[in-house]
Amino acid sequence: MPQGTPVKHKKKSKSVLKNIRQTERRTAINRMNRTRVRTALRQMRAAIASGDAAAAAKLVSATFSAIDKAIQKGTLHRNTANRYKSRVSLALNALAAKK
Repeated sequence: MPQGTPVKHKKKSKSVLKNIRQTERRTAINRMNRTRVRTALRQMRAAIASGDAAAAAKLVSATFSAIDKAIQKGTLHRNTANRYKSRVSLALNALAAKK
């Protein structure tokens, strides 16, 4: 639109307002789940990078659990989650092979 042209705003219907509320709620839930997964992965990678096999072995079940829950909630795609799990497993196995 050319500058200075007034913008017409439609009145929002009930369904649109409900959709906005649902989206805000879903966004908050997805963000929470995604944050939980990323934190678990970050802790796992830190344990692997430090070479602490015992700490990494403790964290693996919690990390995989967080990833699986994100799949169930629809926050993460199954293939993405499986890729994360695969990379963590490979790194953990490489760390165990070193020792």
